[in-house]
Amino acid sequence: MAKIFCVANQKGGVGKTTTTVNLAAGLAKVGQRVLMIDLDPQGNATMGSGVDKRKLELTIYDVLLESATIAEARVKSEKCGYDVLGANRELAGAEVELVGVERREKRLKLALAEVAGEYDFVLIDCPPSLSMLTLNGLCCAHGVIVPMQCEYFALEGLTDLVNTIKQVHANLNKDLQIIGLLRVMFDPRITLQQQVSDQLKAHFADKVFNTVIPRNVRLAEAPSYGLPGVIFDPSAKGSLAFVEFAQEMVARIQKM
Repeated sequence: MAKIFCVANQKGGVGKTTTTVNLAAGLAKVGQRVLMIDLDPQGNATMGSGVDKRKLELTIYDVLLESATIAEARVKSEKCGYDVLGANRELAGAEVELVGVERREKRLKLALAEVAGEYDFVLIDCPPSLSMLTLNGLCCAHGVIVPMQCEYFALEGLTDLVNTIKQVHANLNKDLQIIGLLRVMFDPRITLQQQVSDQLKAHFADKVFNTVIPRNVRLAEAPSYGLPGVIFDPSAKGSLAFVEFAQEMVARIQKM
């Protein structure tokens, strides 16, 4: 049965999409069956997985409005080795359309139940806000992976996210927990980053993943080629770090 994880952080620009597509590609590389779900109307995770969001006939929007199943709407990213449930601009309208419907925060959970047996991992790229879309992701997830930069403002955003997760855990999804914090865009030469990293480890202990994703030009270049860095340049430091992270995730899940 698939383990379902949201990649979430209410702060924008922290590398959520980069983390989602590279972890998906890394997991596929180490032999896992993966479904990547793009819950952001910008569709960056879709495009970054080698799938053209403009050419999609069915998307996550159709699944949330129950006019299509995941089995009908998913596409295979041949280059990346995982399945994609894509998003495009249409998804922005789902926010309004879901307001008056029944079980609006559980739509994705119900849809995933039909295909969960076909995957080892389901990764959900959430938008940088607590919207109905993010809530759908959090309601069906076993846990949250939090990518964060080791900077002062990132710590403030983390407090908000932890409170959100507590609320969802209490009211909508008793399974939900923080699986771990992933330090991304890390530069050990910057003293502040090292200090924040030490604070994180002191406060969250084993909730901080051992793997650290370094600041890496090749990871930043990869989306312009419509690929995760792990596929675009497998030998880059950032790509190797994401494969290592995928292995750490598999090991952590086996202990759960």
